[in-house]
Amino acid sequence: MTDSISNIDLIEMNPTDTIPWMKDYYCPPYITMAHSFNAPLGWMIENRVLRQYALQYVVNGAAEYPVSGVEYNTVQGDLLFHRPGEPHSIRTIEGKPYVCLSIVFHFGSSVFPFDQLFQERHLLGNFAGQSVERKLTQLIRLYGVPGLSNQMQCQGLLMQILAEAAKSGTREVETKGGTLGPILAKMVLVKNYLVDHYMSDVSHMDLEQVSGLSRNTIILKFKNTFGMTPMQYLTWVRIQKAKELAIQTNLSIGEIARNVGYSDVHTFGKMFKKNTGASLTDFCNTLTTDYLNTRPRIVPHEVD
Repeated sequence: MTDSISNIDLIEMNPTDTIPWMKDYYCPPYITMAHSFNAPLGWMIENRVLRQYALQYVVNGAAEYPVSGVEYNTVQGDLLFHRPGEPHSIRTIEGKPYVCLSIVFHFGSSVFPFDQLFQERHLLGNFAGQSVERKLTQLIRLYGVPGLSNQMQCQGLLMQILAEAAKSGTREVETKGGTLGPILAKMVLVKNYLVDHYMSDVSHMDLEQVSGLSRNTIILKFKNTFGMTPMQYLTWVRIQKAKELAIQTNLSIGEIARNVGYSDVHTFGKMFKKNTGASLTDFCNTLTTDYLNTRPRIVPHEVD
């Protein structure tokens, strides 16, 4: 056995073989990798097979994600899950960015009822702006910080993510016939208005004028349709745009704040950290463009 190994070694090992190398883990779930990844142009992985479970969350952009012969065209907010032994590929799409959160984990020799939770599903749903997204972001941030308490928080967050993903799933906006009902059509109109005017100081009065509905009706129907209030959705859009600008440009944080509708950089900073669990600077620091360069090399620890 070598004196140290990398995380890419860990995720390719049999689950029980990883445990001696995982400092600060004394019970399942064992997280062997958790990181943010900003894919370079043309990047792809073909027919990889892991011996552990994996979650892949699309933070920005899109990618093709075939799993066991079924192809998923993933977009921002989609959460993919695959089991040990399932061949999968990840292919970027020409002209589109791809930023994702990847978590690889196992339960050692313990049995965990994933089939009961997810049946045969790989696409667990779209969680854009929801609690699952915030917990994923927090897990990634904490995973890179050494210490038993941080790793225990990561384990707890992973279990919460799995539980919430199992009971939530994808929200369908369109009806089976492909047409929208009158209220639903107005909610889509409100949503599109928020996307188009996220740089502006949007008010509920603006949304009333767009939809012709009262403030309370808009809030209730919008939350029933999209899982959050209009103003929560506006905040989510601003966060995603801020991430895009941080990844794709050299703008300062102050410039990014102004570009997403905040004249005061401190107000923007507080909003971003409150909703994501990390500052924009911390978010950028977690990104890597090298899928194999995840954490420092690991040395084994003694186990009983």
